Amino acid sequence: MALSTSSVYPESCADAFEIAARLGYDGVEVMVWTDPVSQDTGALKRLSQHYGVPVLSVHAPTLLVTQRVWGKEPWAKLERSLQMAEDLGSGAVVAHPPFRWQKEYGAAFVDGVAALNDHFSVPLAVENMYPWRARSREVMAYSPGWNPLEQPYRHVTLDFSHAATAGGDSLEMARALGDRLTHIHLADGAGSAKDEHLLPGRGTQPCGEVLDLLSERNWAGVVAVEVNTRKCRTRAEREAELTECLTFAREHLASADLTPTR
Repeated sequence: MALSTSSVYPESCADAFEIAARLGYDGVEVMVWTDPVSQDTGALKRLSQHYGVPVLSVHAPTLLVTQRVWGKEPWAKLERSLQMAEDLGSGAVVAHPPFRWQKEYGAAFVDGVAALNDHFSVPLAVENMYPWRARSREVMAYSPGWNPLEQPYRHVTLDFSHAATAGGDSLEMARALGDRLTHIHLADGAGSAKDEHLLPGRGTQPCGEVLDLLSERNWAGVVAVEVNTRKCRTRAEREAELTECLTFAREHLASADLTPTR
């Protein structure tokens, strides 16, 4: 079980390591962000050694709000993320598909991801997204699309909150992905047009059923808790919510060993 550093926001990447260690998470997922520590492999190694918490996965800076992190060239961002993951001994790199206005990047994305997966030992897992909605209209913001089931990606990240925003079913997606399901972002959603990242069990997605399925399969990927705790007023409130997430996941994954092997 990994704790995404985004789950402690507005606290820092370094705080996430401390919290993960205290609460008993197996490791962290580093969201490469504007926080300089999240961009620095050496700093992350020192935090990992200090707290005894490995970096189990890396989220590339492919969000709308991280478009300028590590420059503007998207392929360089993916390569740098993969190299960071290899240097840290991580099990996966997560990336969002290109935005529609990134025309050249989007046109080459499927083949380019395949080439990167051939070159690097760490899998690059493309994340499911969702259509953007504005005044009852849907806007196709991603290229070649938000749904990884429609593309031949070798590795996919399944995000439950994104599935809820898209009006989908995480269990159906997990079954359809089969062996292509490489990584999990554990959260929940109630079907709002906004990407909610609720705590698992507080929305309408079949979070427990998906984790049960992974347990039955003896799945060997990384489950990373990626929830929104911004409304927590204190560190104690935030840690209580993150403990709830960890307990939820471990109850459903108890029969499986999901420690990544490299």
